[in-house]
Amino acid sequence: MTMRGKAHKYGVNIDTDAIIPACYLNITDAEELAKYCMENLDPEFTKRVRPGDFIVARSNYGCGSSWEHAPLSIKANGISCVIADSFARIFFRNSINIALPLLECAESAMITETGDEIEVDLNTGIIVNHTKGQTFTVNRHPAVYDGHNQRRGLNCLHKKHYVRRANWSLILHCYQVTT
Repeated sequence: MTMRGKAHKYGVNIDTDAIIPACYLNITDAEELAKYCMENLDPEFTKRVRPGDFIVARSNYGCGSSWEHAPLSIKANGISCVIADSFARIFFRNSINIALPLLECAESAMITETGDEIEVDLNTGIIVNHTKGQTFTVNRHPAVYDGHNQRRGLNCLHKKHYVRRANWSLILHCYQVTT
């Protein structure tokens, strides 16, 4: 799966409250939630972002609360992938659950600036910064980006299996495969 778009660059320790302010956590509709993404950190974000664009950040992106609202608001804005030095563990897991691709690449995150043209191939783990003329290879997470999860996320996959057969062995099997 190859994606291409512009980068929106942020710094270190961008927490989930900066991604989506807590006053909007009562909103469950993704499209409505998207309107407030990055509101306090970058008020023009939702006006600039285009489907296929990328968020690029430094270390510990998505630290803070465990609500899925933060990655959901990012995905609903059309962001195709988030590239960072590192991610907070719970944000990483929530992103997998809703099929928002994340790539850890400190070198790419360091040199990329807002507006750079980025291309990512999730199948090979290749990041190309066309603006800077640099290519990076990252370790991809096969269980995260294969098949069903690229389209809908583990939440949908788990619900599909759970609804079909509510027995413990199947639930345990899904858990072991997806973690």
